Amino acid sequence: MKTETLGESRYSGEVKRGQAILVAYLIATLELTFLFMQMGVMPYLAKSLGLDSVGFGYLQTTFGVLQLVGGPIFGRFADQFGTRAALILSCVSGSAFFLLMSISTSIPLLFLSRLPGVFMHGLPGAQKVITDLTAPSQRADALGKLGLCFGIGIIIGSALGGVLSTKFGLPSEPCTWPHHQARGGLRISCFLPLTCINRVLISMSSSVGTSQSGSVFSIREILRLMKFPGVMEVFMVKVFAGLPIGLFLVMFSIISMEFFGLEAVESGYLMSYFGVLQMVIQGLVVGKLTKHCTERTLLRLSVFVFAGVGLGMALMRTVWHYCIIAVPLMFAFSTLGTITDSILTKAVPSSDTGTMLGICASVQPLTRTVGPTIGGVLYKQFGVSSFGYLQLIVNIGLFVYLLKSKIPLREMKN
Repeated sequence: MKTETLGESRYSGEVKRGQAILVAYLIATLELTFLFMQMGVMPYLAKSLGLDSVGFGYLQTTFGVLQLVGGPIFGRFADQFGTRAALILSCVSGSAFFLLMSISTSIPLLFLSRLPGVFMHGLPGAQKVITDLTAPSQRADALGKLGLCFGIGIIIGSALGGVLSTKFGLPSEPCTWPHHQARGGLRISCFLPLTCINRVLISMSSSVGTSQSGSVFSIREILRLMKFPGVMEVFMVKVFAGLPIGLFLVMFSIISMEFFGLEAVESGYLMSYFGVLQMVIQGLVVGKLTKHCTERTLLRLSVFVFAGVGLGMALMRTVWHYCIIAVPLMFAFSTLGTITDSILTKAVPSSDTGTMLGICASVQPLTRTVGPTIGGVLYKQFGVSSFGYLQLIVNIGLFVYLLKSKIPLREMKN
C-alpha cells in the first residue's frame, strides 16, 4: 500500500509539474506576442505624435536601458519572493505598459509608457519555472522548446499589430488603435495568466524563493554569481558571439529598405520566415541534439557555425542569399542561447537561478542599447559586409579560445 501511495503521489507531482511548465510556455507566448505586436505599430504611433527618427532612437534606447537594468533585479525578486510572485509582477507590468501606451497622446506620455518595461520579463520568468521543475539533464531540451513560443510570438504578434492598426484606426489617430491593442493585451496577458498561476503554480513549492541574503537591488549579490567557476567565461562567450549579428539585426529595418530594397509587406513576410525557422530549430532540433551531444560540444558547434555565418554575410548581395544564410544563423543563435542558459543555471546554486537568468536576459537589451550607435557607424562607414567580417573574426577567436581553454562545465547528456 505504501508503494502504491508513493507511486500515486509521484504521478500527481509529475502531472502538476507538467501543468506548471505548460502555463509557463503560455505566459511566455502571450507576452512575446504582445511585445512584437507593439513593436510593429510603435514606429507609426511615434511618427503620428511628431517624433522624428532621432527621437524614436532615444525611445528605443530608453526601453533597452530599462530592460537591461530590470533583468537582474527581476531575477533577484524571483529568487527572494518566488517564481509565482515574479510572474504576477511581470503580468501586471505588461498590463500597465499597454495601458499607458493606450493613453499616449503626447511624446512625454509615450516615453512614460516605457517605464513599466523594467519588470516586463515573462520569458525569464518562464525559464525560471522550467529550471526549477526539470532535472539538469533535461533542462536544455525544455529551455529549447521556448523557441516555439518565440516563433509564435513573432508570427502572430506582427500580424496582429498590422490588423489592429488598420481596423481600429489610422496612425494619425494615436488615441484610437493603441487603445484596442492595449485593451486586448490587458484582458489576455493579465487575467488569463493570473488565473492559471492561482490554480497551478501555487503547488510549485520548489519555486519559493530561498535566496534571502542582501536586497533585491544589491549589485554585489548580482555580481557575486560571476565568481562561480566557469560562469564569467561562458557569459562572455554568450555576449560576444552574438554581438555582431545583434548589431546587424538592430539595423535590419534600415538595411532591409536600403540594401535589400524591401517594402514593408515583404519585410513582414521575412520576419514570419524567421519565426518559422526559430520554431522548428529551437523547438525541435536543439532538443534532439542535447540527447546525443554534451553541452560543451554544442557550445563549440554554435560558435563555429556563427563564424561560417559571418563569412556568408560578408559575401551576400541579395535577400535570397540572406534567406539561405538565415538557416545556419538561426541554428547558431538558438543553440548558443539555449546551451549557455542551461550551463549558467547549472553553475550557480538553485537559489540563485532566477538572478542568473535575469543576467542572461540582459544580453539582448544591452545589444539594443549600444546597437543603434555602433551598428549605425559600421553600416555608414563600411557597409553591410562589415557586420559579416566582424562576426567571422570574433567567433573564430572565441572558437580557438573554447578549444584551448578548460572551462569547468557539468558534462551531461539528456
